[in-house]
Amino acid sequence: MAISRPYPTQPGAVRGPAGPADGPAPRHAPWWQRPRVRHGALTALLALSGLVILGLVREQTGTEGFLVGLGLAALPVPLLVAAFRWLDRAAPGPWRNLVFSFAWGAGAAALMAIVANSFATRWIAAETADPSRADTLGATVIAPVVEESVKAAAVLLVFLFRRRDFTTLLDGVVTAGVTATGFAFTENILYLGTAFGTDRLTGGSGVSSVTAATFFVRVVMSPFAHPLFTVLTGIGFGAAALATGRWRPVRFLFPLGGLLLAMGMHALWNVSSTLGEYGFFAVYAAFMVPSFGLLTWLVVWTRQRGLRTVREELPAYVRAGWLTPAQPYALGSMRARRVALRYARGHGGRTAARAVAQYGAYATSLAFLRHRGRRGRAGTDFTAREHELLRELWRRRDTARPALEHAARVTAPPVPPRWVYGAYGLPGAYGLPAGAYEGYGAYGRYGVDPGHGVLDPGYAAHPGRPASGPDPYAYRP
Repeated sequence: MAISRPYPTQPGAVRGPAGPADGPAPRHAPWWQRPRVRHGALTALLALSGLVILGLVREQTGTEGFLVGLGLAALPVPLLVAAFRWLDRAAPGPWRNLVFSFAWGAGAAALMAIVANSFATRWIAAETADPSRADTLGATVIAPVVEESVKAAAVLLVFLFRRRDFTTLLDGVVTAGVTATGFAFTENILYLGTAFGTDRLTGGSGVSSVTAATFFVRVVMSPFAHPLFTVLTGIGFGAAALATGRWRPVRFLFPLGGLLLAMGMHALWNVSSTLGEYGFFAVYAAFMVPSFGLLTWLVVWTRQRGLRTVREELPAYVRAGWLTPAQPYALGSMRARRVALRYARGHGGRTAARAVAQYGAYATSLAFLRHRGRRGRAGTDFTAREHELLRELWRRRDTARPALEHAARVTAPPVPPRWVYGAYGLPGAYGLPAGAYEGYGAYGRYGVDPGHGVLDPGYAAHPGRPASGPDPYAYRP
């Protein structure tokens, strides 16, 4: 029987992986529009800007100061990138987006910021004939506006040209955070290298040196400062990606609001250095730490909400025969995913573990895609994207399914086996106790879909299933 779906296309109507491609064959694009040409040009531009900014920093700090600054500034980078990658591990975006974001922040954004800040400071000094006032205005007014704008440009570019990979609040947070990490890396080279040069002139050394103080403030106490500012802009772009209904016409206001908040917090952070001996610590304790805690809670809550979306949306593909009943539960829990990865690594090595991780990422993207479709936010490529994700899942099914089903059995909450699939009395799916799917999506309380009947646990052997993929209607009324 046909299954009606409350979203643009029916997963059950998608052909199996061996089906023919939809639509006419694409025509050859002009050479300047080919992906390799565009990627090559972008790579060359980012590499050139990186070399120029590093050359400018070395000129200001000297070769020895530059090397010391480079070594010290690199210390927090892996930890920050790993932290943002951890936030997005339920459905990690492509590494190329993160590489672009970091390179933009460390190269293009830092170059534009240092040029614009220097020009603005010199202009203010010339107009007011007061260099000290120009430096203060440059640090508290000009720098926050310029730096947050150039960092926001990377988030805007990913939002516009990698729209398929930018669909949630976390995508904005990760893109903005990695961009700001790259920017802070280059800025720290300049500050630490300059501090080292000062110590060489004054004879400072050890804990009392300017280098040690700069390292403590910028790397130990506030490595998250720049990411914290720019994440506000990323949240604005993430909100724009989620905007629907009456918010769609004004969704451009969300990134603008996030950018203004980032500029304001950045300005407050820079002003703290002018508030006396304890001004920095007062601002740090009163604003920076609570803001960091609040944003951390927000992004963790957003990730948990995303996992709940996985558990609620994937059962539609179980009914259509693309997934097994155990998978929505296992894919909707990070603990179950870790168990599945360990199982795959123990039985099939790194290749199997990579396949399971990719399976989880594709399944999560599929759940988010269906969620957007049901909320009226699906793009014109909904069908093609859905088909593409289902193909990727089908290619990895033989490796991923045993691992995920094992993880579901291990992590399922213990429930007394007094009811199995309600009044139908069928055995628990894949050895899971009754109620393991309680509250998950369309299965209802005991695994019964009230609208269409009981899932056939033996759909894989269903005589009507085509060889190229699962039978969309392996479902008994």
